[in-house]
Amino acid sequence: MIFTGDSHAVQGDGEISLTALETRMQELRIRVTLHKQKKFAWPIAETTTHWIILGLDKDLNTAMALAARNAIAFLASRAKMTPLDAYALCSIAVSFRVTQVVDIVRGVHALIPKSLFTGDLRRQIAVV
Repeated sequence: MIFTGDSHAVQGDGEISLTALETRMQELRIRVTLHKQKKFAWPIAETTTHWIILGLDKDLNTAMALAARNAIAFLASRAKMTPLDAYALCSIAVSFRVTQVVDIVRGVHALIPKSLFTGDLRRQIAVV
């Protein structure tokens, strides 16, 4: 019940056409964790360096607004920040990138650097 999409060996940020360096993955290692106690409104990805929050909509402006709202809500709930402080932090230190515009649904992702937080607070924010 998991679909990882088509595999791209190389693609820039923001897929703009149906062309990328397509490849078949002979080995793909992912870990999917279902957090029954955590109520996330949107999928959240976590890497060793970032939390990645999504915004998806047919309109790119709406997708951007959703990514920002979702990042603010994530920081407010997980880092115990006020929404206004989370909003300011997103403007100062969070990178927003176009995920894709090739399909009907446009995507924007917010990259929240883990380096902004240390110690117990970073562990409290972690989703895995």
